[in-house]
Amino acid sequence: MTLTWAQIVRLGLVQMCLGAVVMLTTSTLNRLMVVEFTLPAVLPGALVGLHYGIQLSRPRWGFTSDTGGNRTVWIIGGMLALALGGFIAAFAVTLFATSYWIALFVSILAYALIGLGVGASGTSLLALLATATAPDRRAAAATITWLMMIFGIAMTAGVAGIFLDPYSPARLLAVVAVVVTAASVITILAVGRLERSVVAIKAEPGAPFIEGLKEVWAETKARNFTLFVFLAMNAYFMQELILEPYAGLVFNFTPGQSTSLSGAQNGGVFIGMLTVGIAATGLRLGALRTWVIAGCLGSGAALVAIAANGVGALSLPLTPLVVVLGFFNGMFAVAAIGSMMALASEGRGQREGTRIGLWGAAQAIAAGFGGLTGAAAVDAMRHLLADGPAFGIVFTGEAFLFLAAALMAARIMDDNRAPAGAMVPGE
Repeated sequence: MTLTWAQIVRLGLVQMCLGAVVMLTTSTLNRLMVVEFTLPAVLPGALVGLHYGIQLSRPRWGFTSDTGGNRTVWIIGGMLALALGGFIAAFAVTLFATSYWIALFVSILAYALIGLGVGASGTSLLALLATATAPDRRAAAATITWLMMIFGIAMTAGVAGIFLDPYSPARLLAVVAVVVTAASVITILAVGRLERSVVAIKAEPGAPFIEGLKEVWAETKARNFTLFVFLAMNAYFMQELILEPYAGLVFNFTPGQSTSLSGAQNGGVFIGMLTVGIAATGLRLGALRTWVIAGCLGSGAALVAIAANGVGALSLPLTPLVVVLGFFNGMFAVAAIGSMMALASEGRGQREGTRIGLWGAAQAIAAGFGGLTGAAAVDAMRHLLADGPAFGIVFTGEAFLFLAAALMAARIMDDNRAPAGAMVPGE
């Protein structure tokens, strides 16, 4: 028996919860460190990089899912670890006002826990979705769960932004406590007893993890796509840790306003994904490679406009420009993920989880490296220039990375049409 539509929506609720908790830790908390506590941007960049670095365990989680085991316990256990890490991370931010070193130590523990939770829960969830969904429903199911995750991020950012103003440590802890508690409860209710009712495809036991990983890496398409994911995700995540501080330092956004800005960006991502989903998989317009290239080029152009706005070369409201950036980010991401879903089933059979884990690890490395690089570059530029030009140089550099990703996509991606609904969720 495979997943029903109701069960697919239940898995989508878990994706939504994952995105909601991660959004608070990678967007809101880093803005508070940089603006309210005047810490160097490289500090939250390093902490977020730590959480992504720990997600290098994703191929192992994927391989474990391929070879059997209780996925439910890893999904729920990972979410509980993520929720606990998220709350501890928020508590650690409040400690920076009294003791820098204690706050830093607690933050390191918290972000390590966040990385373990996301890796265990997210990868196990993807593997369950990929192996327990009927082939004719798999792509549409993945589209549903992905869009639910983006909706959860946007909704949480918008609501949390409202309740964070006026900012106080107690208000921050209350908001984060509500979000992580709700995420944990929803996950337990959504996943409980679900796995027992389906038959997930399992790989043949006995093959060691390293051997399975080598088999996947030997596949030319899988290897090239891994390199593309690394480059593209570097561009995608460079702005993650600096956009909210940019809004606070250059445009005087409050903590609530900058958190809502993150929600507006993810709202744009949602619209971009939905647009490609309807156009590419519903109306059969355009190849996935075309959508990826258009999304990369549009993201680069939006970043140049955001940079120009901060130095007075343009005089436009920041929020609409960020929504446009999110729109093209969503267009690029969902088309790339559509290609990933198709490639996951190519090559040796019953290695879907390992391939997804490999690409997830490439994304994690790129996200951590890109976020840390962007934050460190901003710190360096702010020593030499005013805030507007300093951030603008980094955003422009990110735009060039998107251009490079577009050129790489044009060379390595197949010029084919999307299988109906061929999209897969991810962090």
